Amino acid sequence: MKKFILWSIACLLMLSLGANAQECAGFTFKEGGGFEMNNYDGKGKALGKLTYKIAKVAREGSNTVVTIDMESFNTKGKSELKNTYQMKCDGNVLTLDAASLVSQEQLKSFQNMEMKFTYDNIEIPSKLSVGDKLKDAAVKGEGKSGPMTVVFNMFIKNRTVAGQEKLTIPAGSYDVYKINSDMNMEMVMGFPVKMEMQSVSYRAPGIIWDLKTETYRKGKLMGYSELAKIY
Repeated sequence: MKKFILWSIACLLMLSLGANAQECAGFTFKEGGGFEMNNYDGKGKALGKLTYKIAKVAREGSNTVVTIDMESFNTKGKSELKNTYQMKCDGNVLTLDAASLVSQEQLKSFQNMEMKFTYDNIEIPSKLSVGDKLKDAAVKGEGKSGPMTVVFNMFIKNRTVAGQEKLTIPAGSYDVYKINSDMNMEMVMGFPVKMEMQSVSYRAPGIIWDLKTETYRKGKLMGYSELAKIY
């Protein structure tokens, strides 16, 4: 009887661990785990940090679906915004909900405009090779402010695996892939306002989040984020 009880407890523990942590395409998704990113301006001045916590891991058919809670803090540690979105892994590709590109504050500014959004999600293959061309991503929204049509578009294009290198950041040293992309933003509310930027991100096999991201405009570094902690 004692052996049976111990065996039953072991089975329950295994089931519990399986429910809270899953592996897919070399990535491990564990409820309660997460990342912490430090943000800086183009001159290296600290701007605050972002935390990402895995709130839920579930199976939907052949896919692993991960719900992530994001929170932004200023340099004084005060929370400034929160967002929740999903990642999906099908065994070969990690897909990030493009809705994560639009903050809750931006959504609130559109709440009286009857905005309708469509998304082309961000895809990251589990295996990267230098020279790979990755799928474009986009957020496209349209609504009205009184009689005026409002358009908000964000496009991420020309995503290319540009090279491999060694990267040292607060979270450690990694062999990474460097991914270049172009980001075009457009807001039309009576007249168009456009902005073009370039992004460089660094990814390591088996880590679900970018280790570092740099944003440039006309060749000038505007800001960057670095992974500070994995937990």
